[in-house]
Amino acid sequence: MNITLKLYATLTDYLPAEARKTNQLPMQVADGTTPMDVIGPLQMPEKLVHLVLINGHYVPPAARVSRALQEGDVLAIWPPIAGG
Repeated sequence: MNITLKLYATLTDYLPAEARKTNQLPMQVADGTTPMDVIGPLQMPEKLVHLVLINGHYVPPAARVSRALQEGDVLAIWPPIAGG
């Protein structure tokens, strides 16, 4: 099935070079793939995977290993952001 992975801020460094300008990567994944199944192979440190959304809806950390992605989903991930 087809999904779109979007990485923001410093996480764009984990995308292939050709996807960094748009911060998104179209992907084909197997049925039953979870956010952690997508994140794992990218070797992003877990502490950098702060905010995870599927189609704009927050996915809490405990659900990231069990929430199956669906055809056409957009998986968006942000690192922790400091500021003031």
